[in-house]
Amino acid sequence: MDTSSTGAYDGVRTAPRALATEAVHAGRDDLARQGLHAPPIDLSTTYPSYDSRAEAARIDAFATDGADPAGPPVYGRLGNPTVARFETALARLEGTESAVAFASGMAALSAVLLARSAMGLRHVVAVRPLYGCSDHLLTAGLLGTEVTWTDPAGITEALRPDTGLVMVESPANPTLAELDLRAVAHACGTVPLLADNTFATPVLQRPAEQGARLVLHSATKYLGGHGDVLAGVVACDEEFAGRLRQIRFATGGVLHPLAGYLLLRGLSTLPVRVRAASAGAAELARRLAADPRVARVRYPRLGGAMIAFEVHGDPHEVISRVRLVTPAVSLGSVDTLIQHPASISHRIVDAEDRRGAGVSDRLLRLSVGLEDVDDLWADLDQALGAAPTRRATELHEAVR
Repeated sequence: MDTSSTGAYDGVRTAPRALATEAVHAGRDDLARQGLHAPPIDLSTTYPSYDSRAEAARIDAFATDGADPAGPPVYGRLGNPTVARFETALARLEGTESAVAFASGMAALSAVLLARSAMGLRHVVAVRPLYGCSDHLLTAGLLGTEVTWTDPAGITEALRPDTGLVMVESPANPTLAELDLRAVAHACGTVPLLADNTFATPVLQRPAEQGARLVLHSATKYLGGHGDVLAGVVACDEEFAGRLRQIRFATGGVLHPLAGYLLLRGLSTLPVRVRAASAGAAELARRLAADPRVARVRYPRLGGAMIAFEVHGDPHEVISRVRLVTPAVSLGSVDTLIQHPASISHRIVDAEDRRGAGVSDRLLRLSVGLEDVDDLWADLDQALGAAPTRRATELHEAVR
């Protein structure tokens, strides 16, 4: 393997390519000329060098702007060739200059907050709902940040001289609320907009094209796609990527090379998986919306494989009765997952704030996989149980 640079293959592609083609080839463009078909996994934590003066110069250069060190790799915390392939591919799919991968989505978000705080910009403006742990990280001020929660119309007014970031999710977790990202980016002015694109993926939207400077993914979800890798990644311009690499180097939130390999492999089927799962989700959303046992269904206008729905009955009973669908946290896998956000993913959010953001106690979140839609419906049908009585429905409507 050619390890002369963690980004040695970056300049191979020259002509524009469709998303489906990029998904298969980005990060792999140099393999054929090396006599390889599958990308190699470089598990080295350190790399030999007999030129310590050159090593010092490269480390000094990294300390200046966080750019990938030229020449052979130095140490696993500075960068890894396998992980760099995934970063290159994700940046291509999101349409950004660079991407920086981390050990988890929360590690990626933490690095962004630390990078802005280091510049004295500790204030964050955010729109609920967000993923529960993201909400908690901001609300608790665990990294020394201060957050102002607002609706999209109030973003400009909420900005302060020390505002370092505006954060949104669209579609949001778990309500699937959608925002006009272009309008939000305009409201941010010169403050960077971070858009969490985990639910949509670059298959359905590319926030950077709508003005977001930072695009966050919990790569654990659709990018990996098989429930067997934990990772996070931020797609952004090269200037901000340099700061994120420096934070990653200092804090150690690096992505393991094997995870990088699995993510690169996951990207190759991302468009096919997302479109197939989205077709199944659209049909299930239609059936749920027509079912008298379901009070409300939320499905994004842009599509996708996520469904949020409220039931008239006990949501915990639905969770307990599924057999084909897997009752588990997370999403974006090839198998269908269901969970109760108020009990798990958003339990850490204050109950009043949670409900105010639309996360009701009867809300269920369904991540539709690649199973046959009729088999999935048969399982959901029996899990939903008997149709509610008219009196039960009236009581539910009264407390909503």
